[in-house]
Amino acid sequence: MNHAHVLAYFADDPTRSYQLIQWLPVLEQLDHHHPVEIVARNEDTVELLGSRTRLPITLAPGFAELTQAYADSDAKVVLYCNNSMLNFQSLLDGRKLHVHINHGESDKQSMASNNAKAYDRVFVAGEAAVQRHEAGLLEFDATRLVRIGRPQLDLRPPAILEPSARRTVLYAPTWEGDAEYNDYTSVDTLGAEIVRAVLDVPDVRLVYKPHPKVTTSKVEAIRAAHQHILALVAEASRRDPAAGHVAVTAGDILAVMPDCDAMITDVSSVGLDWLYLRTEKPIFITDRHHDAERLRQEVPVSRCADVLDEVEVADLTALVAARLEHDEHHLARVAMRHHYFDDLQVGASTTRFLESVSALVALRDRLVGGPGMDEAITA
Repeated sequence: MNHAHVLAYFADDPTRSYQLIQWLPVLEQLDHHHPVEIVARNEDTVELLGSRTRLPITLAPGFAELTQAYADSDAKVVLYCNNSMLNFQSLLDGRKLHVHINHGESDKQSMASNNAKAYDRVFVAGEAAVQRHEAGLLEFDATRLVRIGRPQLDLRPPAILEPSARRTVLYAPTWEGDAEYNDYTSVDTLGAEIVRAVLDVPDVRLVYKPHPKVTTSKVEAIRAAHQHILALVAEASRRDPAAGHVAVTAGDILAVMPDCDAMITDVSSVGLDWLYLRTEKPIFITDRHHDAERLRQEVPVSRCADVLDEVEVADLTALVAARLEHDEHHLARVAMRHHYFDDLQVGASTTRFLESVSALVALRDRLVGGPGMDEAITA
């Protein structure tokens, strides 16, 4: 850690590791410019991350180990991909600049929380995120926001779907969240009906790709609904093996999207990932809360999508078939992509990220009097 310029701090257990894992290829690119090291607080997480990256990892399970590791470090910037309560132990270090980078871009309420005030900078995707923070937080200094786009979407992971002559519809629901206000999942409300409806569309392959935490949920209703959906997909595959219907419960959803022709999802980051990467293809957004006006105001992407607040199987089958033939929301999605991601094209987000981190590394050194001065100040 003595030689790291940038620390990627992650305090949680492996069930949340997807939040950091999606950043690893980007952090490995950053490492070519500024040495990067991961600081983890959970031993099982260290083992998992060690199998995914060449970046060095320091385990600091207790507060004493963390403060000692930081005392031995000349790191200049600390990156945070979530709002774990244990982030505040790291934030106590006043000789580093602390930057929240999040793990996606979405319209969930948790994306613009008061926790943002704890960080020196908050990296966001674009104008929609700026407006979300300004509207949702009192006395928030919006100059802390740095618009970088979505670097993970510059990556091109290898495709994981088998080629198919059929049109492919992706159902990618989110998880239930940590609290009711942040619960947007359709798994336990509309999931089975969505699957049945898509399976009834002629000449279509269904791909079910749930959020990683759906597969490990401890909520009985979610677990039962997930298993029901898996059973529906398995039965459809058994009846018609050539269709290629499949459930993908592991792996990167960005490796699934390129081979799909439409997506049904909830209020989540994957809907906006689709908007960025597959702007030319239709999207359907579920509304668990049955509040059309709230959805329109708080989830702008819903204005260029078909919204599902309840599902009659036959009606949804007809709607999906119609959108696959005539996508009437395409131009609206083009404009909405600009709202969320400015005018960035694939590749530009990573450049912005690298430049923004480099600027903060330089700023930190200026603030402490230049390289080498931090030790003199703390001595």
